[in-house]
Amino acid sequence: MTSHVRVRFCPSPTGSPHVGLVRTALFNWAFARRHGGTIVFRMEDTDRERSTQESYDAILELWRWLGLDWDEGIEVGGPHGPYRQSERGDVYRDVLARLHESSYTYDCFCTPAEVDARRKVSGSKMQGYDGFCRDLTAEQRAAFEAEGRSPVVRFRMPDGSIAWDDLVRGEISFGTENVPDFALSRANGDPLYTLVNPVDDALMQITHVLRGEDLLSSTPRQLALFEALVALGVAQEVPAYGHLPYVMGQGNKKLSKRDPEAHALAYRDQGFLPEGLLNYLALLGWAIAADRDIFTVAEMVETFDIKDVNPNPARFDLKKAEAINASHMRLLSVEDITHRALPFLKEAGVVSDPVSDADAQLLELAMPLVAERINKLTEAAPMLGFLFVDEADFTRDPDDVAKLLDETGRGVVQASYDALEGLREWSTAAIEEALRVALIEGMELKPRVAFGPVRVAVTGRRVSPPLFESMELLGRERSLARLRSALA
Repeated sequence: MTSHVRVRFCPSPTGSPHVGLVRTALFNWAFARRHGGTIVFRMEDTDRERSTQESYDAILELWRWLGLDWDEGIEVGGPHGPYRQSERGDVYRDVLARLHESSYTYDCFCTPAEVDARRKVSGSKMQGYDGFCRDLTAEQRAAFEAEGRSPVVRFRMPDGSIAWDDLVRGEISFGTENVPDFALSRANGDPLYTLVNPVDDALMQITHVLRGEDLLSSTPRQLALFEALVALGVAQEVPAYGHLPYVMGQGNKKLSKRDPEAHALAYRDQGFLPEGLLNYLALLGWAIAADRDIFTVAEMVETFDIKDVNPNPARFDLKKAEAINASHMRLLSVEDITHRALPFLKEAGVVSDPVSDADAQLLELAMPLVAERINKLTEAAPMLGFLFVDEADFTRDPDDVAKLLDETGRGVVQASYDALEGLREWSTAAIEEALRVALIEGMELKPRVAFGPVRVAVTGRRVSPPLFESMELLGRERSLARLRSALA
């Protein structure tokens, strides 16, 4: 095995990128960076019917947001291009021809119905192809061709067993009698995944293949094909394989593309930090230490060892993902949170786009009030909106109004207005002192009961930035006007 590590990202642009795909890419990325290796990024887009430009663009967008960079391949170039399988047809046809010349493959004219019928007659429980066309006579071949049949190309599996030392699971062995001959191309000549994936790995000199457990059953076929590619000089060596654990969803079922938690780009739109999502996905099969859940990708790279990956299925837990993300929010400076939250604030219409000087000054003062309270970037807009909204557009949450601005709550608001109306100095400390005297001492209310109605009256919500600081930023006139309007 060569000493220089070469791994690959090889997504298929068929639908929304899955979090399992990101977890696999992350482990490949960390493994390569840990060993000073090379990451090759190619697109496996031979499925013409399902591949879309939208999915292709989404994968690139996701990789850039996550910071999973690569050294060779899509948009970067390199010595083994092109890096889209749809542009490598000549490469695959050449390899197919070489395999055929050396009798590693044969033409198969059977229809699926004929294979099923033979299986039923024989009573065989074996799934897959039965090898009927392995040794056709010239007459049999001519008869099939006379019927107008076009053959698929099948790989001739060797006799015996195929074993490998899996980087995650240890020694694995398959008897080849349980691995039927498999198709490498369609009848129209289009290459299949079973051919293009190993051929690309061979020609791009991939040394380590880290992929999902769902592909483990195809590994004996790939290893047999790789041995043939080495013998033909197409491949320099057979890569080492490691199969990562399933990512499970609810009810101990594999997380599927239909599950809402599976869509990786949705986490960006929901205000997750890339650091938070990557940290959580790393925990789906690996740990930096038994008593530690929070770490950076740089710390992961420093300690990542593929042998430490747990082969058992890992369950995706959205609540834990959110908790991990919240911990990463706490690690950011107020300035960084402001920068990252700005697109969400613009999209929600909280601040102008481009940001006006007035909005920028108010945001600089307001963000420190919420930076420690928001767990996702999307939470900044509803937390801060009351400070930026035009008074004509200011609204209150109806549920919060119903709960806290009842007759008792309105009495609290009236007392607050009376206490604040004549306040000489409009500062956080003065506002707090006036309200505590009026509500806690004067009305003998507990703080939670005292300040809840005021909070809803002034900010529109039960949950908001610190009340007294918020009222200082809002200003005397707007604060008093909102207290009045809550009484109307």
